[in-house]
Amino acid sequence: MSTGQDLGTALAGLKRASRHRLAEHWAEYFGAAPPPRTSRSLMIRAVAYKMQERALGGLSAATRRLLSGQEPAPVRRRRTLSPGTVLIREWHGIGHQVTIIDKGVLYRGEPYRSLSEIARRITGARWSGPRFFGVKA
Repeated sequence: MSTGQDLGTALAGLKRASRHRLAEHWAEYFGAAPPPRTSRSLMIRAVAYKMQERALGGLSAATRRLLSGQEPAPVRRRRTLSPGTVLIREWHGIGHQVTIIDKGVLYRGEPYRSLSEIARRITGARWSGPRFFGVKA
């Protein structure tokens, strides 16, 4: 199968294939007969996957490692804001500006421990401060 059209035709043909023909495909792609009592729908899906893998390429090495559990999940990096960073957010037509300081945040001349405290004060609701100020997606 060299083209996408050929692949599409072959995949469509699997639904009409007999159980015996599906077992032949299985043996071709997996190198052995399907296990006893393998359902027809599983055989169709497995053979279809192998056809696509052969025609279009398989999973990347990184994805295979991740799925097999050989590679730990990536550690999320914390974004740190340097002292002196100024964040601006408009809320209901009013601009709010905060400045990151060594031990917290400065808002309207008063120090706060976190951006979330300020977001809560501005909105009256519990917000993620980094999300409110656009630091975190």
